[in-house]
Amino acid sequence: MAEVAPAPAAAPAKAAKKKASKPKKAGPSVGDLILKAVSASKERSGMSLAALKKALAAGGYDVDKNKARVKTAVKKLVLKGALVQTKGTGASGSFKMSKKTETETKETLPPCNPDQCDLK
Repeated sequence: MAEVAPAPAAAPAKAAKKKASKPKKAGPSVGDLILKAVSASKERSGMSLAALKKALAAGGYDVDKNKARVKTAVKKLVLKGALVQTKGTGASGSFKMSKKTETETKETLPPCNPDQCDLK
């Protein structure tokens, strides 16, 4: 009869390697870029998602690579109240700045003193 060889001892478990965390990229977040683009828009009914993507692409943001990030950022801004959705549902439709954030941004900027400003 054939004898069965004893099973070799299990190798000791290797310590889990720590993943090197990627450094955060410098620059504004997607939400900040979206707010800048919408606030720069002069459209009365708001800025559509397609126009928003075009504005981000013109600013140097890779929209094709980060479609999901743009959509989630728009949805979060609507939930926070920074943007108001004038048309559509979800991430599609048109968006404009809420009145609340427009007044906050105006109040946070200190008035310019005539001595310090170069108004000519």
